[in-house]
Amino acid sequence: MIRVLIADDQTLIRAAVRDLLESAGVAEVVGEAVDGVEAEQLARRLRPDIVLMDIRMPERDGIEATARICADPQLAETRVLILTTFEEDEYLVAALRAGASGFIGKGAEPEDIVRAIAAVHAGEALLSPAATRALITRYVLPASGSAGPGVAGLEQLTERETEVLRQVARGRSNDEIATELFISPHTAKTHVKRIMMKLGAHDRAQLVIAAYESGLLVPGM
Repeated sequence: MIRVLIADDQTLIRAAVRDLLESAGVAEVVGEAVDGVEAEQLARRLRPDIVLMDIRMPERDGIEATARICADPQLAETRVLILTTFEEDEYLVAALRAGASGFIGKGAEPEDIVRAIAAVHAGEALLSPAATRALITRYVLPASGSAGPGVAGLEQLTERETEVLRQVARGRSNDEIATELFISPHTAKTHVKRIMMKLGAHDRAQLVIAAYESGLLVPGM
């Protein structure tokens, strides 16, 4: 059973998500937080597998709470999934940079929310290449002027790791990377872990942003 912490300042949202997850039988809601401060406190005390995090909350917003949770070594196994209305794209990029594993709309179908939690718990980054490309093009590249070298740690990657990073940024799973590069899924997974360590990335989602920010991939490739 996946242990979930819900962080949202709206009581109805928290209740609806709790009912959805418990009725689906795939997750146990171990706690509810009304703001980012409480989300961080409960995450440290309860050690949930997944934190469903709203962006706009009082006291401390979901982006800062996400950054604090993802930076805590004691919460290395906890993943953050952003709950959003998809009306604030620039905040989604900030959340991904902070370490969030992806995002799901509050208006999504119940089965999609359940699948999203299962996917993130399995270690996948919940964002499609198309969605990521749109966010990068609209918010990341204009802010930096243009894509180019500058991501810390990129020079440490081997040629094979660089190619694996490209595949991750294209949204490939470990199995798909293995097929594309003629390696075993275990080797692909090992490469991804080493890349994350070298780049200081908490999640595959951060690898996607690093690939675009460094110019390793550009929108349209």
